[in-house]
Amino acid sequence: MFKRNMIAASLAVAGLCSAQAMAAVVGGGATLPEELYQQAGVLSSGFTPYVGTGSGTGKNAFFNNNGSLFGQPGATVDYAGSDSIVSQSELDGYNSQSAALYGPLVQLPSAATSVTVPFNVAGLSELDLTSQQLADIFAGRITDWSDESLDLGITGPRPITVVYRIDGSGTTEIFVNHLHAVDDTAVVNVSNNFLAAFDIDLQNPPAGSTYVGGNGSNGVVAQVNAIDGAIGYVSPDKVDFDNPAEVARVNGLLPSEVNVVAALNSISLPVGGAAGDPLAWAPAAQLANPSAGYSIVGVTNLILSQCYQDTAAGGDLANIQDFLARHYNAIPANSNDAAISAHSLIPLPGAWKTQVRNNFVTNQSGNGLDIGNTSVCNGIGRPL
Repeated sequence: MFKRNMIAASLAVAGLCSAQAMAAVVGGGATLPEELYQQAGVLSSGFTPYVGTGSGTGKNAFFNNNGSLFGQPGATVDYAGSDSIVSQSELDGYNSQSAALYGPLVQLPSAATSVTVPFNVAGLSELDLTSQQLADIFAGRITDWSDESLDLGITGPRPITVVYRIDGSGTTEIFVNHLHAVDDTAVVNVSNNFLAAFDIDLQNPPAGSTYVGGNGSNGVVAQVNAIDGAIGYVSPDKVDFDNPAEVARVNGLLPSEVNVVAALNSISLPVGGAAGDPLAWAPAAQLANPSAGYSIVGVTNLILSQCYQDTAAGGDLANIQDFLARHYNAIPANSNDAAISAHSLIPLPGAWKTQVRNNFVTNQSGNGLDIGNTSVCNGIGRPL
């Protein structure tokens, strides 16, 4: 009997250790920050490798707690990366189904990005387009590089091929968010689906237009490079983003860091009671057409719950808190800023990081929004 009890106890301990070993912070989503989050040391040690699936799948995995979408059936999904902002309907669904179990939804800007416009037109060493010209080209209203409205000095037929993302993409959403603000007759919807945004039916496309799809930013770059007369849109890490021979100027400006930061500094962040609204932390309306800097900018976001059940030392909550502290410069010596820049993304301005820190990391604001707040997270949270 003693031996059986010892064996049973050993198996129980082994099972507990195994469960603890398996417990980890699981997440993925947007491909734009994929290489950043996969760099050693950016995420805390308790995170599993970030899985790039695209923003739409990332949000689906998080909101439905479906670890299989990240290749981990049965695992709890602890967070998602998304360039596509949380919609009002997604927030309403979370509040009705999940908030009582996991605490309030949190959406935080993680890093800033531009959307670049690569082009491949033989004999054209640089290209400067207005936002209206971009809208007309991608909507199929301008279909040839010799069009007089472009004033490029090109003669003879030089058809334009528009290369677009075929997957649900936050990069697409940032791109069309700007063009919709410029001309909502050319871009009828803000969507992470290119064809839906422009209301294009490939069976009956605009007269004279040519559209070619690419899977992910890599797919778009490959198609642009392969097709003379092509133009597309991609995240800045996939191209030489400050090379005017490779990417177009938009309204006279390249998507350099200084031009992106100028756009971000024109944006106001939520304060007071508005800080508790997760939609207020993804200022898409203001970013749609910034008053300064490069025109096509956005942020890649982190989507989390406020509460996590694994509150043990070294557990899920501690790892998430550690990552957020480093990422938003509460621990400046271990900041992720250098890694963000190395992957052609833009660290958030200091004022943005301070706002996030004070509300969601240190609770210096005193509003109880910080991740793991014990008054809010009393016995609830995303499970192990």
